[in-house]
Amino acid sequence: MIRQFVSITALTFLLAACSSGPVRRVSEPTASLQQLTVRSDGQWDVQLRLQNYSSIAMRFDKATLDIRFDNGAAAKLEVQPGLDIGPESADVINTTLAPLPAGRARIASALADGHGLSYTLSGSIAATPQDGKQKSWDIKHESALSPVPGLPGALR
Repeated sequence: MIRQFVSITALTFLLAACSSGPVRRVSEPTASLQQLTVRSDGQWDVQLRLQNYSSIAMRFDKATLDIRFDNGAAAKLEVQPGLDIGPESADVINTTLAPLPAGRARIASALADGHGLSYTLSGSIAATPQDGKQKSWDIKHESALSPVPGLPGALR
């Protein structure tokens, strides 16, 4: 009798543990500059890396970001990538933007000296989790760019 009770209880707990399925975790995404290339017309080609830290796929709908170099305003980046990024993955979008005069001067100085510079991206990213509603996250990411040997006008 006790043996049957223990067996039924163990089976009940085992079945309950199997019924939960995978965890759906939605985490704050982030963005970073993968590469910035100065074009001959003074505009910048920017490769923006979008990172999905969630356990489910997300559609990245919009990014509105301020780019600052060494704490000085450099450019405003606004994109609507409409890009699906899988769980815990990243992808890169390409865009062209017109920098502010101070940003143009700071990049020119860094490239002429062959030195890197620190940057900050701040603003918001709007994304829609798979089978969910769109959400907007405020982000701030700090990193650095360095000149790329063999690629004139490019920083990574």
